[in-house]
Amino acid sequence: MRSSLATQRLQALFVAALLLFNFPLLALWDRDALLWGVPLFPAALFIVWALLIAMLAWIMERVID
Repeated sequence: MRSSLATQRLQALFVAALLLFNFPLLALWDRDALLWGVPLFPAALFIVWALLIAMLAWIMERVID
């Protein structure tokens, strides 16, 4: 049962990553703005990427325990 829930969470994370790194949502971040001195687009990409990795680690840690 627990493995099934983890599989569903991993699939949902994969779909979320596909949507977040697809053109319509990426276009939202393409602005002439700075975030802590860094252009918004690369900063947003890095933050989303880091959050996806953190969520993946959280899911996998719960499966191992």
